[in-house]
Amino acid sequence: MAASLQSAALLSNRIDPHRRLFAPPARSLPGRKGSILVVRSDGRISGRLSGRNLITNAVAAKADTPTSSTDSKPGHELLLFEALREGLEEEMDRDPRVCVMGEDVGHYGGSYKVTKGLAPKYGDLRVLDTPIAENSFTGMGIGAAMTGLRPVIEGMNMGFLLLAYNQISNNCGMLHYTSGGQFKIPVVIRGPGGVGRQLGAEHSQRLESYFQSIPGLQMVACSTPYNAKGLMKAAIRSDNPVVLFEHVLLYNLKERIPDEEYVLCLEEAEMVRPGEHVTILTYSRMRYHVMQAAKTLVNKGYDPEVIDIRSLKPFDLYTIGNSVKKTHRVLIVEECMRTGGIGSSLRAAIIDNFWDYLDAPIMCLSSQDVPTPYAGTLEEWTVVQPAQIVAAVEQLCQ
Repeated sequence: MAASLQSAALLSNRIDPHRRLFAPPARSLPGRKGSILVVRSDGRISGRLSGRNLITNAVAAKADTPTSSTDSKPGHELLLFEALREGLEEEMDRDPRVCVMGEDVGHYGGSYKVTKGLAPKYGDLRVLDTPIAENSFTGMGIGAAMTGLRPVIEGMNMGFLLLAYNQISNNCGMLHYTSGGQFKIPVVIRGPGGVGRQLGAEHSQRLESYFQSIPGLQMVACSTPYNAKGLMKAAIRSDNPVVLFEHVLLYNLKERIPDEEYVLCLEEAEMVRPGEHVTILTYSRMRYHVMQAAKTLVNKGYDPEVIDIRSLKPFDLYTIGNSVKKTHRVLIVEECMRTGGIGSSLRAAIIDNFWDYLDAPIMCLSSQDVPTPYAGTLEEWTVVQPAQIVAAVEQLCQ
């Protein structure tokens, strides 16, 4: 089993060197130091394409700024999984109560190397390798949080945490309430998920909607190295249980992040691209599909506003509402399933709060309600592609 999981990890981290990707416009990251880069499997940086080309199968995007210009900017470059590790390590240095537990998180360094090097530094009591028993070690982490520790629980794959759903639902989400406030549950549950590169149905699950239904949990999804580190640090410092979703195809995304310490807000969305004609709400890997579609839309005369919602529970209705009041049209793009997904909840929240500002029905593009096929061509058909986003915006703005 360990060998198969290791193979899956290597496969999910692979980026096809024959696929060229194009970038969001320079204004897509307002106020952000550095730019987003894509590292190919051979270590080279991918080239640019004309904005008129529309590429499906996006993994990530590269900024318009040449690579050499980023070298002179302050900060340091990290891959997304390295940014997660840096945030975790900073919090372990700052607070001795922070500990890590999960399968292979110790001397192996985690299935995606997020915890690499932590076991020799902090020892086996703070970086605890566990048996293949998700229900048991998740319950142990929740109990440790009740006693005052701040555990970070890694699921080797988010799909495996279904085996711990009872602990997460009946204990993690509820104990603060059912104890009358006597216990806090400062625990972080994190791990890779989403549709990878032919990882099969069981390793390609999007479980955001499962955990969204649990009272007492907060949920965030990282999409860049910058917000991965900032959200990791914020989640560890929170007194609430937080589920941090990471995408298997974004671990090799590179970005320059600040040298100084920063912590992001767990309940705040990110304005990725200001616009006037339509609000596009998205998160995680779909952020890059949306930004590819945005290039085509700009060439067609549209001005989309793109928001990475980041906080999946609760929603940042302040940022979202201000955008809806400006554009009066909303498109939601997600990788979660259509039935009962994040998009369904987000659509309901917008209708409840901003109905009077809408000039068109809210559209939602989601994954197909089927187990993710192993065959690459079929896998692509189940997930939203940039061409669908372009068509949806054109229909909304008619």
